[in-house]
Amino acid sequence: MRSLRTTLVASLAVPAVVLSAAPAPADDGSFTLRDPRITESSGLAASRAHPGVYWTHNDQDGPRVFAVDARTGRTVATVTLRGVGTPRDMEAISVGPDGSVYVGDIGDNLDGSWSHVWIYRFREPAELRDQTVDATQFTAVYADGPRNAEALMVHPVTGRVYIASKNEDGGGLYEGPARLSDGGRNVFRRVGEVPWVTDGAFSPDGRELVLRSYFSARAYAWKDGRLGAERRLSAPIQRQSESVTYTADGSALMYGSEGAGSGVERVPVEGGPTAPGGGASPSPGASSPPPGGTDAGGGGGGGNATVGALVLVGAAALFLLLKGRRRGRG
Repeated sequence: MRSLRTTLVASLAVPAVVLSAAPAPADDGSFTLRDPRITESSGLAASRAHPGVYWTHNDQDGPRVFAVDARTGRTVATVTLRGVGTPRDMEAISVGPDGSVYVGDIGDNLDGSWSHVWIYRFREPAELRDQTVDATQFTAVYADGPRNAEALMVHPVTGRVYIASKNEDGGGLYEGPARLSDGGRNVFRRVGEVPWVTDGAFSPDGRELVLRSYFSARAYAWKDGRLGAERRLSAPIQRQSESVTYTADGSALMYGSEGAGSGVERVPVEGGPTAPGGGASPSPGASSPPPGGTDAGGGGGGGNATVGALVLVGAAALFLLLKGRRRGRG
């Protein structure tokens, strides 16, 4: 058994040498949220005004959001919202075509305990620094009664707001009025059926809607304000899969997770629409595993497969080497 243990240890050491000799992989844009204040990152949205910056927020918190630099994972601005009430359960964030940021205070873990929910809107600051900004608070209700929701998406062309409800047996996609009003209740009407949803995002050109859940993600063709053909996407398995957004150029999807020090993983778009004037980006097929990320519970399927293959190759090479030495001694 001693020689077997030695062989196993040696076989594990071989791929380590191979890996260290290989060129370092290019930065894939994945990052870790470094701010200790961000413990429940429930929503994620790419900034339109500041390339490489993503907006996020806690679900149970005061009226504030964080601007995070994807290069470092560090918070570069904390923005406090003035003119809104105390949030109950902020679950989503999205950036509209006019540069306004929308925050969805739409969570309801008791599935209908709130007769209404709120949406907050503020202009994306031109300068990234800690600051307090004026925000508008909108009251939203569902035409078919209260429900829980974690996904709010603003269409990048029309500016219309959509909410996807969260239900284990399937939820609904709800369309808000053409323009939100801060003078009364904004009625959201059911326009489609969706699966269990924890977040969603429109592609930058507005031709596709992505909805994610804890274990999967789907993309829907979007035309005339309605869901079209559906396809499954490669999505990482994370500690608590909560958020998704497109990169500003539409070339990839960024998947986020809750928890202190959680990771945001970049997965290239799988042949779908990209930026407003662009075509599809080269990408792996739908069955391709997502790239490894920084989240402790992330789905680095491709990396794990590569390491596993190297381990097997290393073990086989070492076995043949030891076998040859034994023959030489005989």
